[in-house]
Amino acid sequence: MRIPLVIVFFAVSVALPAHADFRGHGGPVRALAIASDGETMLSGSFDTTAIVWDKAAGVADDVLRFHEDSVNAVAILDDGRKLTAGQDGRIALWDGDSPPVELGRHDAPVVAMALAPDEKAVATASWDGTVRVTPLEGDEPSRTLDGHEGNVNAVAFLPDGTLVSAGYDLTVRFWPPDGGSGPVVTLPAPQNALVATRDGEAIAAGADGVIRILAARGDIVAEIETVPVPVTALAISEDQATVASAAVDGSVWLIDRMSQGVRLTLQDADSPVWSLAFDPGDGTLYAGGGDRVIRQWNPRTGERLNEATGSEAGTGEDLGDSRGAEVFAACSACHTLGEDGGNRAGPSLHGIFGRPIASAPGYDYSPAFEKLDIVWTPKTVSELFEVGPNHYTPGTKMPEQRITNPEDRAALIEFLKQRTTQ
Repeated sequence: MRIPLVIVFFAVSVALPAHADFRGHGGPVRALAIASDGETMLSGSFDTTAIVWDKAAGVADDVLRFHEDSVNAVAILDDGRKLTAGQDGRIALWDGDSPPVELGRHDAPVVAMALAPDEKAVATASWDGTVRVTPLEGDEPSRTLDGHEGNVNAVAFLPDGTLVSAGYDLTVRFWPPDGGSGPVVTLPAPQNALVATRDGEAIAAGADGVIRILAARGDIVAEIETVPVPVTALAISEDQATVASAAVDGSVWLIDRMSQGVRLTLQDADSPVWSLAFDPGDGTLYAGGGDRVIRQWNPRTGERLNEATGSEAGTGEDLGDSRGAEVFAACSACHTLGEDGGNRAGPSLHGIFGRPIASAPGYDYSPAFEKLDIVWTPKTVSELFEVGPNHYTPGTKMPEQRITNPEDRAALIEFLKQRTTQ
């Protein structure tokens, strides 16, 4: 039975912390994960990087560069290790400051991942038509699950270790932990996203905009209509009461699991929302999209949390209202400007003009930078953003940021001239 759309607005006010939008990626934000302690967020982007964010400060702690193409999936383990996977088919495990360990490689892009309940393995969904379960410890080989006829777009683990996968072939498949065969559910549309609940349900969504709740035996418990365009991401709140659904039209829908109806509709982006994550601590909903911004919402009231203009985002400094300040906003998550600002994920830009590359005090540069013979001047900084950091400074950890408009580059240079010498 298809349950009719019901919209109910709650005037409940809760005290959730509000921090400015997270800006720093040079491309759409494809994946989000938040640590179980709520302190760290990990984002993956079309710009080939993952960024480790200090959520409380609203700034980038580190930029992870390993993948050759878009980072499509990320995860954070309880012990602080991190996982990334991407368009290049590679799966990487990050442990502190050590170089990443490649856990394996699919024959096509990896677009989703899920940690096993005991966090001893990770499942990856790939457009090579397979699901792979890779142990995170020991020498046991990965296990490949075949069955989908086409792209596999999503994976999730049920509490008993059953793996659920969904794909372009219209199916949701259940893979029991003992290796036997499980239910295969055929749906009316290609499926793009999955989440699992702690009471053993799987929630799937796809190209028809319908959210379907499935029991572990494959029965469809409910069908909930949202928007008649493809759903791109799902997330479930820590208390398991709310499911968030995002779509290619930029909308985010909040669904009440108990009533199985839509409670709130959020929209603040003109581009697709590709990723969602609930903070397990304070309940804030984070949404990353095609415009490179990670937004925050109070999921009880639908309030946008501390929405910031481009010149205010991701910085503890007052940037002002100039065009150059707006262009610099994406850089402010990783770089400070003032003499006392210090280094973040990127070096301080104070005194940048006339400074040789890789010479900011106290910053641990990529080894490749030691071979580059560049002095930062208005001309070289402009060239960096004209062609992109990957090309201009090979080996950089910097997200791929290009500024193709000459007037915007000129405005940025003028802003940096004024602000990095104060």
